Amino acid sequence: MILTDKQITNAIADGWIVIEPFRSECLGTNSYDVHLGKTLATYKDAVLDAREHNEIEYFEIPDEGIVLLPEKLYLGVTEEYTETHKHVPFLEGKSSVGRLGIDIHATAGKGDVGFCNTWTLEISVRQPVRIYAGMPIGQLIYFEASGEPSITYSKKPDAKYTTRSSRPIESMMFKNWDEVKQKWK
Repeated sequence: MILTDKQITNAIADGWIVIEPFRSECLGTNSYDVHLGKTLATYKDAVLDAREHNEIEYFEIPDEGIVLLPEKLYLGVTEEYTETHKHVPFLEGKSSVGRLGIDIHATAGKGDVGFCNTWTLEISVRQPVRIYAGMPIGQLIYFEASGEPSITYSKKPDAKYTTRSSRPIESMMFKNWDEVKQKWK
């Protein structure tokens, strides 16, 4: 079941959902609009290795915006910090963003119960497009979870994306590789 605007508001009042900053004008009928933060990142190396820590370079979006280019992956971040303690959040691109040929995530659109952070965006574009910090970039949709999880994401000892950040976070896939056993965890 997808939460409606009233249910999202009630869940915020009850502390089950946190959105900072919260702006009532961003609340849709059954979603909440999130905005592009001012920091982007790109990987330093042209070839990435899933077993290695691939480093990124950060840069700020200037006031006049920045043109994104096809065949380049950009990591962005939402302005909004969110917490979900009882619901499953999904991040989807806004249709207006999609109609500009901008994809905001490749595979990571679902959060977990207990996810508490900003959202790192995996941005790619179909043709050159200028973007701006603060522009609406996506929408969060909340689903009711059926039952309680045995452990929420923020309490898992092996959770890789729990450190609060206002900047995009690079892939931590390399943490799944066990050097000693030479296999994936």
